[in-house]
Amino acid sequence: MNEVFKEGLKILNKLQETQGDKLELAGRIIGKSFMEGHKFFVTGSGHSHTMAEEFYARAGGLAFVVPILTTELTMTEHPTKSSYIERLSGYAKILVELYNVSKGDVVLITSNSGRNAYPIEMALEAKSKGAYVIAVTSKNHSDSVTSRHKSGKKLIDIADLVIDNCGVVGDCILQVPGLHEKMCPTSSMANAFIAQSINVACAKYLIENNCEVPVFASLNCDGNEDHNEAYFNKYTRMY
Repeated sequence: MNEVFKEGLKILNKLQETQGDKLELAGRIIGKSFMEGHKFFVTGSGHSHTMAEEFYARAGGLAFVVPILTTELTMTEHPTKSSYIERLSGYAKILVELYNVSKGDVVLITSNSGRNAYPIEMALEAKSKGAYVIAVTSKNHSDSVTSRHKSGKKLIDIADLVIDNCGVVGDCILQVPGLHEKMCPTSSMANAFIAQSINVACAKYLIENNCEVPVFASLNCDGNEDHNEAYFNKYTRMY
């Protein structure tokens, strides 16, 4: 267990040292967009969809986050269904239209490899609408693979702002004696810190600009139901 913490903390320390300015910038960009009346979308497929859940409807999280989180992108129905869907062309374009991604919006896309059609096309389609695209990806992994999209590009090549989760090729970092496959995927640890760092940076920006910050409270504490319900109705129930 000590090795899990040791390797995990290495990743988090590297994330703080190398990506801190980008996390602050992401918060400011999202905050400015919100103040101007635009939307903040978060999406990812496979295990990367958990980033949307980390941002959305969390106690202490920004209430105006809009998740693009369809069943097909998750592993709810089948463990590998999303792996096939994310390699198909055309699906991202449908979601951009359904969610009405527009000029001035911010779209955060998470993909560890950044090589599959869904995150690449989501970035291309969002930018074609005039949205600002933030990518959360592993530069090490992305640099080690080729694109699976017809453009030959990867997510890292398209996004306006790239946040490196500082992970390793293959994501897993811990070699357990007696096992061939490594364990301990670094993206899980890094992405949680990335999401919460961006949330706090955005809230700080809004406060500095005298803007009310809508933040969810825990539904497991009495008296918060009405507080959260008002935010759901205001920001995300239209989707």
